[in-house]
Amino acid sequence: MPMLHVQAAPGLRVPREDNPRAHITDSAPVSVPATPYYLRRLHNGELISAPRPAAPSPDPLYP
Repeated sequence: MPMLHVQAAPGLRVPREDNPRAHITDSAPVSVPATPYYLRRLHNGELISAPRPAAPSPDPLYP
């Protein structure tokens, strides 16, 4: 399943689909599956897309 990298809109806490007692906050982006639940929250503005973290570059000394 495709993944989304999101964080909550400023000032909001969004319950996770798999554990409603855990929340997505505006302090740290998280990866979540692209389910209708998260797509609806994204469309409503409760979640915002976050940039994906850069992949670590390979060490040029050890190919």
